[in-house]
Amino acid sequence: MAESPALVRTSAAELYDSYVLKNYARAPVTLVRGKASTVWDDQGKSYLDFSSGIAVTSVGHCHPRWVAAVQRQAGELVHISNLFRTPNQGELAKRLVGYAGPGRVFFCNSGGEADEALIKLSRLHGVRKSGVEGKCIKVICAKNGFHGRMFGGMSATPKESVQKGFRPLLPGFVFAELNNLESFASLVDADTTAILVESIQGDGGINPCTPEFLQGLRRLCDEKGLLLLLDEVQCGAGRTGKFFAFEHAGIRADAIAMAKGLAGGFPIGAVWVGERFADLFQPGMHGSTFGGTPLASAAALAVLDIIQAEGLLAHVTRESVPWIAELNRLVADFPSKVLEIRGRGFLVGVQMASDSAPTIAALRENGLLIAPAGVNVIRLLPPLVTTRDELARSVAIFRDVLGKA
Repeated sequence: MAESPALVRTSAAELYDSYVLKNYARAPVTLVRGKASTVWDDQGKSYLDFSSGIAVTSVGHCHPRWVAAVQRQAGELVHISNLFRTPNQGELAKRLVGYAGPGRVFFCNSGGEADEALIKLSRLHGVRKSGVEGKCIKVICAKNGFHGRMFGGMSATPKESVQKGFRPLLPGFVFAELNNLESFASLVDADTTAILVESIQGDGGINPCTPEFLQGLRRLCDEKGLLLLLDEVQCGAGRTGKFFAFEHAGIRADAIAMAKGLAGGFPIGAVWVGERFADLFQPGMHGSTFGGTPLASAAALAVLDIIQAEGLLAHVTRESVPWIAELNRLVADFPSKVLEIRGRGFLVGVQMASDSAPTIAALRENGLLIAPAGVNVIRLLPPLVTTRDELARSVAIFRDVLGKA
């Protein structure tokens, strides 16, 4: 006999309470099923999922084409070490080079690992520049940035809640003001090897780099012989209406970190390195046991196929405009509660005037799941397949919650 939903919920809560590390402040919800932009809890209640696993379920939950590709690959070959070639990984690398430009790709398992690879690349570039290992290691990052929770990425993330308890950190990181080119330029010296920024800051509060700023960073890096490293872990894979968010600025990076939405829910990370610097990594310098497995690559290829076949980049570009316009009306209608709307495409932050936690809880109770970001910022990350009606419903829920607060 199947357990009742109430027993399933209680069991899940007890298991988490007894056995799972308490490093997350989890919502009191147990999710059991998903389809497209909707998820259901163990009580049968449905929610619009505008958290998307924090920008991961890019083509929605359980897309039939994605499911078929993963099921098919699971019956053929799941894992083989990177000591051998597999067709899927080679094809995926080719597809990503098609988006990013001439270069080569390294595969790993997460955004954190992808950012670590960028940091290691910056060290290798420093050795090439200076001829001395350990000398030219300085990387300029942005204040309020986030580059993961491994030691390199954590050291590049100037956030007390991320760094506290783990010092001493990796040396070599300094921090400048986002969208202030002079702030970055003033920190460049003989020991500087790279600039590392998110094209749109995610965890820091949905703060986009302006096109002019990214263009200025590109010029600065060219003039000073620095690597321009762009973290597209959250804002890439089509989330802004272009495959990479930095494309809106009309530039190219020297290396790009990818993850999250790239495989639609299957763990994957990737680093594209431009042709000029792809030879910095030599055999034995870096690796990943699980990076780019046949199964992970099949999932990512399915995502790329769906994005292309369903015209999702154009869909995000088209549908985000009226959605963001309606969100901006909240600023005018609730000026004491909503201060600003930031972002691009399906990556939007709602800056609240005060503690966002009560609003987040009320949105959840009314059927809208979101992720927090920054200081009192509500982060909206609808799947790329989200419909116009679902976008409108998200604003209606938001409006209803604000009207009752």
